[in-house]
Amino acid sequence: MSGTLMPDLTLDLTAAEHARILAKSALFDPPPAQLADGRRELVGLSRAELAAEVAAIGEAPFRAKQIWHWIHHRGVTDFSRMSSIARPLQQKLAERFVIGRPDAVTVQTSEDDTRKFLFRFRDGQEAETVYIPDREEDRGAVCISSQVGCTLSCRFCHTGTQLLTRNLGAAEIVGQFMAARDAYGEWPSPTGEAPRLLSTIVLMGMGEPLYNYANVAKAMTIAMDNEGIALSRRRITLSTSGVVPMMDRAGAELGVNLAVSLHAVRDELRDELVPLNRKYPIAELIAACRRYPGASNARRITFEYVMLKGVNDSQADARELVRLIAGIPAKVNLIPFNPWPGSPYETSSNSAIDRFAKIVMDAGFASPVRSPRGRDILAACGQLRTESRRDHPLAAAPGCTPPAQRC
Repeated sequence: MSGTLMPDLTLDLTAAEHARILAKSALFDPPPAQLADGRRELVGLSRAELAAEVAAIGEAPFRAKQIWHWIHHRGVTDFSRMSSIARPLQQKLAERFVIGRPDAVTVQTSEDDTRKFLFRFRDGQEAETVYIPDREEDRGAVCISSQVGCTLSCRFCHTGTQLLTRNLGAAEIVGQFMAARDAYGEWPSPTGEAPRLLSTIVLMGMGEPLYNYANVAKAMTIAMDNEGIALSRRRITLSTSGVVPMMDRAGAELGVNLAVSLHAVRDELRDELVPLNRKYPIAELIAACRRYPGASNARRITFEYVMLKGVNDSQADARELVRLIAGIPAKVNLIPFNPWPGSPYETSSNSAIDRFAKIVMDAGFASPVRSPRGRDILAACGQLRTESRRDHPLAAAPGCTPPAQRC
């Protein structure tokens, strides 16, 4: 009897945890995608939502397909440039809708050509986005933020010192990629085997993507649409610190590449470095990785491991890491710690990193040492942070738990 009830109980518990996470995420929802003059933002709408907006103004369904093409394939932000649409309809659309982008407040270019954008959104909130060009080919990754601030407070991460203010909306998430393409002039979207300068999206910027799952999933679905930006799921990597229930959901619904911010192989240490571990300890996290759909030698799960001198960089740590991930199609990215003002940690020595990498590689796992990019402009892994710390109204309410402790 109990054996037949257990699966249903497990599903009920998982569903309840999904609901809890999504409900708490909703407390930090972005403002409505509507201007003060009443016009509606079209970036960030799903195909069905765009079709509904077009139908609501009395236009034929095929118009939605045309508008989608101009926005997401051509990158147009001005209705008057939609040459397949007659001028009266262009004017009608301009009266009711807008095609926006986040404003680039500052743009910094590193000595290694990494470029960091500080984007400001309509309510004045800001987040950082980084473009990391490949050193050898005309391609690169756009590192996108999912939240203003972060809810996790990981000890080694500069972003974690900025409390969560709010989630970014789907328009603001996909809009970062679109604005970066504006900067590099990569419109219309390359098709087929044509090379892409902005070839991949990595959700590794500010915030924990799985604590803003609804908006992240919607934005990535838009980015993957074959008649728009048309990035394949193989070109998108979602990085999480281990929100286990939402890892299962992301795998089932999005199927994008998974990167896991591990950083420690013992619960006592990971509790300190990545406080989320207290809720979803290492054993649960690794189990979720083992069941992540689509993981294979061709699509390996990436375990990210920041190298902290004298903290997590011993040969014993390396051997335990190998034991933990045995049997998982995986690679391990070793990340030399990128210092930031006031950080309590130091970067592991080259010799310690080399010894660690050799143990992992000898066990059959690729173990590249990530070359720091954009350090001189604080654009490297773990360095993103905005100076504008406007607290979310919930954070200021009497007796309210600070955002960093909510999830």
